[in-house]
Amino acid sequence: MKRFAQAAQAIAETPSKLDKTGILGAYLRTLPEDDLACAARFFTGNPFAARDQRALALGGRTIVAAAQHMWGFTDADLSATYREHGDLGSALAPFVRPPQTLGLFVEPLTPATLKCRLDEIAAAAGKSAGKKRQLLCESILGACRSADEAKYVVKIMTGDLRIGLREGLVIDGIASAFDAAPGDVRRANMAAGDLGTVAVAAKHGTLSAIRVAYGAPIGFMLASPILFGSEYKELREGRWMVEDKYDGIRAQVHKDGERVRIFSRTLNDVAYSYPEVVRAVGTLEGSCILDGELVAQREGRVLPFRYLQARLQRKDVSEDLLAEVPVAFACFDILAYGDEFLLDEPLLERRARLAEILPSSSQLQLAPWSALEPDGSAEELHAAFEAARARGQEGLMLKRTDSPYLPGKRGKCWLKLKRELSTLDVVVVAVEWGHGKRAKVLSDYTFAVRDRHGKLQTIGKAYSGLTDAEIARLTPWFLEHRLPEHTQRQKARRHEIPVEPNVVLEVAFDIIQQSDLHESGFALRFPRIVRIRDDKPPSEVDTIERVRDIYRRMVDREGGA
Repeated sequence: MKRFAQAAQAIAETPSKLDKTGILGAYLRTLPEDDLACAARFFTGNPFAARDQRALALGGRTIVAAAQHMWGFTDADLSATYREHGDLGSALAPFVRPPQTLGLFVEPLTPATLKCRLDEIAAAAGKSAGKKRQLLCESILGACRSADEAKYVVKIMTGDLRIGLREGLVIDGIASAFDAAPGDVRRANMAAGDLGTVAVAAKHGTLSAIRVAYGAPIGFMLASPILFGSEYKELREGRWMVEDKYDGIRAQVHKDGERVRIFSRTLNDVAYSYPEVVRAVGTLEGSCILDGELVAQREGRVLPFRYLQARLQRKDVSEDLLAEVPVAFACFDILAYGDEFLLDEPLLERRARLAEILPSSSQLQLAPWSALEPDGSAEELHAAFEAARARGQEGLMLKRTDSPYLPGKRGKCWLKLKRELSTLDVVVVAVEWGHGKRAKVLSDYTFAVRDRHGKLQTIGKAYSGLTDAEIARLTPWFLEHRLPEHTQRQKARRHEIPVEPNVVLEVAFDIIQQSDLHESGFALRFPRIVRIRDDKPPSEVDTIERVRDIYRRMVDREGGA
């Protein structure tokens, strides 16, 4: 893992995507097959393949306990380095020491040997599982010979690599390493659900032999927002279709024979929460991968998202709950059928294929669509938008009819038209280090409103809306105005850094929902930072009374609680 760490550090230190893929490709090219497969997976930030549903079940406390046993540092020492770096791998790296008994760890740690020990951690079960995981973790950390090696091993174990290397760049790195076409590597990865398998196939020139692996989730194609009431210049080229934007949960359904899996945006299998959808999909002939939205629906009308919350992450769904909050899958795309991938087919043709195989039922529905007239007016689009809102939807989706399906991409071929519910002036009370290209800046902000006594109550977290320059300017200010750890709010996230409540933001949002995640009892859905309010003191941020008022008006508009 020494060379893995050297490559990862070099990748982290360059902002150039081209340089990142070049460094990665040069490293991968030198590896034997067993190390190549494991390293390719590790560079995605995950210990296992995407299609592998196993979890390490290795908490930060176990890693810290193993590190303390190996290297001998105090909790206060770790707190200081964690506040400085913001992730556990970087925080533990300064404490690396050679093991007292070198003979115990004569085998060098490689990607393949690390993967074997991670397999053992994932398999640990029974009463002594916790102790076994810690001992295995100690053996891994004890095999590390440098601070960087330990840092990246811990980052792999925590799934928090933070070197600005997304899966797409790993795909480009594999292509660079073995002179393969990036498109061929990407399609093979979508089929296999395992970049390790794909990397080995690229090395041997056998990418075309990889077939669709049902049960391996594919990255979702995403839509870019379009401003309501704008000039809609984006719609002037090409032909477009219009769909309702559902107020539900995006989901990808895999049917392979009799087995049905439902993957969320986080690529977790959530089929157990929606047994009526599983039964409906099970009636389809053949194997397929479908894209759509899970919605709460009664008598043909979509219910507000707050109803669907009662079904989230429920492993045991009672008959009463099934009757109280019935769920349907509104399907708007098909990604594979049998052994055939359809991603490169135009959307209009994918929609035609979908209509051929999808019988409509109360739990499985073909999402309706209409053509956007090329010479249509903004008024007509707004009328369609208002009609969608009247049906209980969030707004409209606008999709180019010739668009291929681009997993994990947010381009201009799919657009979402929504209208913000309102804005609030809030004050930042905690910050977190970002991810990817923002890994070295504080870009994630938890914010609060005032209660009637002036006490700050958190209501949400936002990480979009500000420019890189604004975030870069705020980061040193937040670091200089950190508060002691004991001042952290009761419901703080693990990586939150409490800060002095002085930075006021205006935040826009689409929905307010009741939630126990924040002290206010509410949470903003899809919050976006509109601007920094340098002109407003923290004492003048909005109140919880205004939040309740916006919530009441929203509920009244939706037709009651």
